[in-house]
Amino acid sequence: MPATLFPIVLAVHIGLAISLFLPSILLPFTLRSRRATVDSESGVVRTLLWAQSHGTVVIGAGLALSGLALISILGPQMLGQPWLVVALVIYAANLAIAFFIQRPNLRRLVGIKAASDDAVWKARARRQRYVSYLMAALVGVIGFLMSTKPSF
Repeated sequence: MPATLFPIVLAVHIGLAISLFLPSILLPFTLRSRRATVDSESGVVRTLLWAQSHGTVVIGAGLALSGLALISILGPQMLGQPWLVVALVIYAANLAIAFFIQRPNLRRLVGIKAASDDAVWKARARRQRYVSYLMAALVGVIGFLMSTKPSF
């Protein structure tokens, strides 16, 4: 694959990587001001819910293919870079948080009709926002590693 495609493949790869868990980061914040439900009239909420439940396989396949394309452009020695290994471990941890913690808990929260004074529901939604803050911070660390490429 020609090296001239590198910027395009990199942009596609980063976009897919972020979009894979973006719904898990953003959905808890839609629960703050209004009750997000599957039949919500908010286009943002509907899009995030659809992406979280239907788009993950397609996005994950595209991410894997673009990752293989990047390795073919840069060469397999790129996988020996310590900053990349750390970034990949952080990304895997972030995906694990998204799929095994955030998604199941969001699914339960989105399906519940809560009264405006439901303290238990509000506490659960707040906890999910804290998980989102953690996930966003991990994305920031990955971005830092990608931009600085520190040598460990």
